Amino acid sequence: MKKLFKFACVAACLLALFAIPLFALGKGEMSKDCYVQQVSTVDAGVAATTDITSDEVDMQGCEGVIFVIPFGTITGSAVTSIYAQQDTVTGMGTAADLEGTSQTVADTDDNTTFYIDIVKPRERFVHVIVDRGTQNAVVGSITAIKYGVRKVPVTQPTGTSGETHVSPAEGTK
Repeated sequence: MKKLFKFACVAACLLALFAIPLFALGKGEMSKDCYVQQVSTVDAGVAATTDITSDEVDMQGCEGVIFVIPFGTITGSAVTSIYAQQDTVTGMGTAADLEGTSQTVADTDDNTTFYIDIVKPRERFVHVIVDRGTQNAVVGSITAIKYGVRKVPVTQPTGTSGETHVSPAEGTK
């Protein structure tokens, strides 16, 4: 019993120290343990100075969400940043900024991927905003990955498609 307790303590410390998601410990296939959702299209991110607001993400039944925001070419002197907001109702009509989530995107951050990981948001709906100003900044398709799903396996939302391959053999694609 003492060894089991020691093992559990070490495992908990490793999880906390390295922030290893549970699916990485062999719980299952990632595509069955989390939702993958495109929340802004490439078309919305063409070179411009207008802000991009992602689609809202409903966090009901999930522990957290990581927004992945890839940037392309950023023109010199561009003033660009990203941040997250949350709201209690769908539509994000009274969305409030989430403290500490703002990140500056330098005009030298061409072809860099940024992320915002929101763990246990206090309200049900969240989204990200790419604040673009003064010069062009190209943004790729923004992806939200909801994790810590309470009810698995998940069914991916409309607009998400893919396959899982467990220990595939070498050979023809």
